Amino acid sequence: MANVLHLFRANKRRLPMEEIAEIRALENSGLEGCAHARTGSPRQVLLMDSETLELMELQPGIIRENITTRGINVNGLTVGQRLRVGDAQLEVSLACTPCDLLEKIRPGLRRELRGRRGMLCRVIAGGTIRQGDNIERLL
Repeated sequence: MANVLHLFRANKRRLPMEEIAEIRALENSGLEGCAHARTGSPRQVLLMDSETLELMELQPGIIRENITTRGINVNGLTVGQRLRVGDAQLEVSLACTPCDLLEKIRPGLRRELRGRRGMLCRVIAGGTIRQGDNIERLL
């Protein structure tokens, strides 16, 4: 079964992500205390799978994902797919487009991650998410 390997939030934009053991997902907003949380935005939570990070030789959190997963092909999720992550429910809203900030991590990384940067979601039902929680696809 798929699960949450790491959780991260941005206390402020452009600063390093902070790893946390648990966090509350707020309905139609994002993760509590995260600078990227925006009411009504389709870009509330970024999912990234650890398998892609390992393949690319990247550390969890370095590409600024909120949830690093294991056991689910995040880039294979379709828009509209609903997921139960811990006590929360997320809906995949769009693929995350690699940005210029990735070039500061490693030259050429933006190009390398094209189509593999993870999926952005919105929170459709709030709840607590913890490291180790299961991730379940909902119909």
